[in-house]
Amino acid sequence: QLSAEIQRQSEELIALQQLEREAEAARLLYESFFTRLQETNVQQGLEVADGRIISEAVPRPASSPRKRNILVLSALLGVLLGSGLVLLREMRFAGFRTPDDLRQQTQRTVLASVPMIPAKDRKAVQRYLSDKPNSIVAEAIRNLRTSVLMSDIDTPPQVMMITSSVPGEGKTTLALALGRIMAGMEKKVLLIEADIRRRTFKEYLDTDTSVPLLDLLLGTVKAEDVDPFVPELGFDILTGSRSDTNAADLFASEKFATLMKNLRASYDYIIIDTPPVLAVPDARVIGAHADAILYGVAWNKTTKTQVRHGLDMLDSVGLSVTGLVLSKVDQSKMASYGYGGQYGYDTYGSKYYDQ
Repeated sequence: QLSAEIQRQSEELIALQQLEREAEAARLLYESFFTRLQETNVQQGLEVADGRIISEAVPRPASSPRKRNILVLSALLGVLLGSGLVLLREMRFAGFRTPDDLRQQTQRTVLASVPMIPAKDRKAVQRYLSDKPNSIVAEAIRNLRTSVLMSDIDTPPQVMMITSSVPGEGKTTLALALGRIMAGMEKKVLLIEADIRRRTFKEYLDTDTSVPLLDLLLGTVKAEDVDPFVPELGFDILTGSRSDTNAADLFASEKFATLMKNLRASYDYIIIDTPPVLAVPDARVIGAHADAILYGVAWNKTTKTQVRHGLDMLDSVGLSVTGLVLSKVDQSKMASYGYGGQYGYDTYGSKYYDQ
């Protein structure tokens, strides 16, 4: 009986151990599935957004950058900067733009203001003066002629000297134009190129035939043996030529005084184109032989200091300037500065001129 009981218990123990092993395998399998389930739940939580739609989006302009505000601010800053630059330039501007300004600054008479000639080179300047005898420039020169001749009614000037402060102020062009206008009065006119250091007359003329001033001055030729008439100009000219002698010494000599005395007897009007006052002393020497001195001032270029010093140098030798001429006036720029139409160069006088 005991043996049978022990046998039965052994069989039951084996069955129990088998069940325990199955239970352990089921537990491990369950734990594996449970762990996998948790991992899957975590992954789903990461993939699904934790949010919800409250309302539908409404299309609106971009909140940044605000282009309109930027454009308005940029335009305002541009205007302020531009105005500042203009004011700074005007404060530093030292030239002349109107005859009134020139008259007030120098306390001298302004005889005329002459517009700039629309030409690319000096020969084109001469052609313009020849082809357009009724242009704005020609009428301005006629105004100058009238002012000069009326400056002394009792004894109208016969010898007129044209000078300026520095080179490039248009005095040679002014002398040629004035010579043409004077010759138009059926008077015998002589133009002398006294600026013998630069000698620019040849750049205005198509002909190379001319009578050098020094030949007459030094007695190389006699006045009665030469013909200084230039057909393309309509009057006589004496051109400059190179000399070993200093120009100021030549003009200060007795020979030049004698030559001027003889020329006065032969011509109705004599125009002398001299070098700039601030460059060389020639003009101050020649001025002693002139009845009228015209002082050219380039529009918007010649500074107040240059004009003041030039006039003081003429005053220092007792030369009285008849009047100033505002030359090379740019009509288009004059209108942009707000001065257009004030002196008859624009709409007021357009019907009187050959445009």
